[in-house]
Amino acid sequence: MTFAIRAVAGAAIAAAIATQAIGAGAQLPAYKIVKTVPLGAPDKWDFLTFDPASKLVYVSHRTKVDVVDPALGKIVGEISPIGESHGVASLPKLDRFYAGDAKANVLIAADIKTFAKTGSAPVGVDSDAVVADAATGRVYVMNGDGQSVTAVDAAKNKALKTVALGGSPEFAAIGRKGRLFINVADTNEIVVFDTTKLSITARWPTAPCEKPHGMAMDIDTNRVFVSCSNARMIVVNAANGAIVANLPIGKGTDAAAFDSVRKLAFSSNGEGTLSVIAERGANDFVSLGDIKTAPGARTMALDPQTGRIFLVTADVTKTEPPEKPGHGPHFIFAPGTVKLLILDPAK
Repeated sequence: MTFAIRAVAGAAIAAAIATQAIGAGAQLPAYKIVKTVPLGAPDKWDFLTFDPASKLVYVSHRTKVDVVDPALGKIVGEISPIGESHGVASLPKLDRFYAGDAKANVLIAADIKTFAKTGSAPVGVDSDAVVADAATGRVYVMNGDGQSVTAVDAAKNKALKTVALGGSPEFAAIGRKGRLFINVADTNEIVVFDTTKLSITARWPTAPCEKPHGMAMDIDTNRVFVSCSNARMIVVNAANGAIVANLPIGKGTDAAAFDSVRKLAFSSNGEGTLSVIAERGANDFVSLGDIKTAPGARTMALDPQTGRIFLVTADVTKTEPPEKPGHGPHFIFAPGTVKLLILDPAK
């Protein structure tokens, strides 16, 4: 979703409810905004991703993708023009970066060093989230209005197949053994997609999670983290769809991330908080509370080595009541103030 400047069985549920409360004695880790990188106009933004190989951050920025060097604290390049930018992903093995164009309904490939476009592949209507699978060399595009997922051969810039999902996808995560997990917000489901056969193998209800948005994966424990519009995060067993935890998060989530080194899951929330969940075991999760960030910072990326977190927002000029019950406040932003926030964990 773009952010505009104008803007399962009873036993499993019981186990999940038991983990809702903030754990006794649990300590919220300290994170600090260490840099702010001005991105300026245009006045819309969406997903961002961190590339571990180049150490660069790619930020979807309406008609382009900004390439930011966090070490220098500045923009070092861009991929443009793009009709309407949403999802971004990278495949370092191919020296390529990928960006969806929701207006042209294509996936754009660009050189990871020069940022020059190298090709494109047709995808479904309204390309949104984009995830890359290094193991298979494929990129998967979630098509919002098209209610589908498109698999793309990254090396050949060739669309392999577009598969109907039966609802609008929000985000996805690569799992074990050729599985892709996809959040379908309007049907409150996780769709399990076979990346070899390019077909749907299962549908798992997300209740009590409503309108699943963000998604992240812990490959080691085979757990999927799903952030939800009703201010909850569920943790799902990726083997069978059982919900093993149901925890509180902030309002207005649109992204989730998992730090495999520190064993922490995050939800970035538009209300201006970063919710933190500690993983103590495959079925043991504790809410550590919320870190204050900045209003509007609903999407994020994470550096898996350092634990550094990247958020995007803009300067708020006015705060209005929530547009829908249960949602966070609605913010009006100052034109030309889009910025990248860089947060470091305490050492």
